[in-house]
Amino acid sequence: MTQYHNIPPVYDKNSRILILGSFPSVKSREAQFFYGHPQNRFWKVMSAVLSCDLPVTVQQKKLMLLSHNIAVWDVIGSCEITGSSDATISSVVPNDIAGLVAETSVTRIFANGADEFVPVGELLDNTVIFAKAIERLCR
Repeated sequence: MTQYHNIPPVYDKNSRILILGSFPSVKSREAQFFYGHPQNRFWKVMSAVLSCDLPVTVQQKKLMLLSHNIAVWDVIGSCEITGSSDATISSVVPNDIAGLVAETSVTRIFANGADEFVPVGELLDNTVIFAKAIERLCR
């Protein structure tokens, strides 16, 4: 069954860094926010990297990101997926990453995972620098 991305991107015109995931997990879709599984280390890593208190609420998470000019979204807008396993993703319809970048000051994109990097290169031109550092931090 097709699953649709139900979480709006977090960004504003001042966002300079974009962190992209693949598609929200079941827990994130239930929580209606990124990296919603309690065992996910994304928020712990980000708060440590940014020297901030660990955010608990969605509002605190958004504030932490935006106050550091960081945007967060996912590459995939809809897909077929079993549970939360990226390995089962098929029938992908991408989000409008280029449109988001055009509305911001993004100059760097970090892919949180192994598979996000390839589609992004197809969606954007070479003016944006790509990296996979967040994947390494979250291991």
